[in-house]
Amino acid sequence: MGTFINLGNAGFRRARNGEYVDKSQLIAVVNSTLNTEHSFSCVTRARRFGKSMAAKMLCAYYDHSCQSRELFADLKIARDPSFEEHLNRYPVIYLDVTDFTTRDIPRRELATVMQRRVMEDVLAAYPDVKAAADDDLMDALIKVNQQHGVQFIMIIDEWDAICREALGDEVAMDKYVNLLRRLFKGSSTTAVFAGVYMTGILPIKKYRTESALNNFWEYSMIMPRQLAPYFGFTKDEVRALAARHGMNFDELEKWYDGYQIGPQPSMFNPNSVIQALSNQWCESYWGRTGAYDAVADYINMNYEGLKDDILCMLAGQRVGVDTGTFLNDLSEISSRDDVLTVLIHLGYLSYDRVEQECYIPNHEVRLELEKAVRKNNWSPVVRAIDTSKRLMQSLLDGDEEAVARGVEAVHDDSTSILSYNDENSLACVISLAFYHARNDYVVHREYASGRGFADLVFIPRKNVSKPAVVIELKVNKDAATAISQIHQKHYPDRVAQYSGELLLVGISYDRQSKQHTCQIEHINV
Repeated sequence: MGTFINLGNAGFRRARNGEYVDKSQLIAVVNSTLNTEHSFSCVTRARRFGKSMAAKMLCAYYDHSCQSRELFADLKIARDPSFEEHLNRYPVIYLDVTDFTTRDIPRRELATVMQRRVMEDVLAAYPDVKAAADDDLMDALIKVNQQHGVQFIMIIDEWDAICREALGDEVAMDKYVNLLRRLFKGSSTTAVFAGVYMTGILPIKKYRTESALNNFWEYSMIMPRQLAPYFGFTKDEVRALAARHGMNFDELEKWYDGYQIGPQPSMFNPNSVIQALSNQWCESYWGRTGAYDAVADYINMNYEGLKDDILCMLAGQRVGVDTGTFLNDLSEISSRDDVLTVLIHLGYLSYDRVEQECYIPNHEVRLELEKAVRKNNWSPVVRAIDTSKRLMQSLLDGDEEAVARGVEAVHDDSTSILSYNDENSLACVISLAFYHARNDYVVHREYASGRGFADLVFIPRKNVSKPAVVIELKVNKDAATAISQIHQKHYPDRVAQYSGELLLVGISYDRQSKQHTCQIEHINV
């Protein structure tokens, strides 16, 4: 067993000894790509979304230096037709790039040191292969292939660690990218490698519009393709885990659900779920996997419309984003769309590919972005968040005057950040004013109900005994008109199924007087 070649199955065995959710069908997808035009894969996901776990699983499955049949015997892949064909059949080179970025190595020497160390390991595994003085790693692999007739599987975990650590150092970046090109773009590549599997946070850097390694098939948070189900937990998987550990599924859903990864409409952060199960307690584990300080710097960048978008998403709305402009390089962020795209890759935002919109996925991430907003001293937003609990209580108490004045205070504070010209902007301010409602309610914008769409609807969570709330917003019309519309369009009809008690709330804003009014009606169903 070497340091980088023939590592065996110890890493995956440790995973099987703990809480393991079966994602082994990923192997069948990778098997189908071997020795094809799509045999070079780059899988990018946010931190703690199971990338390294999957890499260790692939290493255990392919590595010919070990016997892994019993590790997979009870998993789904064991029933796949390709299972026997590739099980423990290849020499595997496994490289975790963070093993080098965490050492005291000058950034510009990282690629050179990495290549030398892996080459030494390969030649030690094949001592009859003689390398010339000027040979590089690819030369050594070609000689092994020619003398022994073997093809390699190469697995690179955290491939972009150097790109993130050497941020802005073009020399270090170019050396690293050139090493990857030498390995994976030459004429001998297809003979040497049956398959290459890379993981990371960022997709491969683009030069203008083309990837630096354009022969790689990329699977990202934005374009996951058929790998969508294998990174993150599905609702059914979390429901089963919750039952096994005696935890409330609804709480896990509130805290960690909300990622839309390709066709998978509801994916949970797996690391946070496992930690919550272990601790028997839901809280934000996200901040322990990646510093929010960097996120605070991103959202404070002075790009037009960015602060509006962050505020609206904190208030529960979605915003449009063009993900095609980002060059997958953290040193080349030049627009509001670039910032939002980075936050999608980092897992701080979820992405709806059909609508081309992004949004905050769940309560855990919302708390982390709230920390970032506090760090940036967005005082109006912070004040609104801090007072929202009191405002929500005023709403439940039916105190119309307190609600109107509270919303007005949030509006007056927010004008420095958010324009306020229509009902959409009014909805954003109202949602921010009732920020605290998300602790006890699922908040819907433009909720399909009755004969139309209610502006805002608060549906109480399953373990919460509070009334449902229907809010209608009006600009330059009185609050009574909003209440009348709620009745005329039968908005309560569908909402009533969630609660035997409803609050109908009309909120209006008069542009001339700059005043808000509120009317609240209580209904028992």
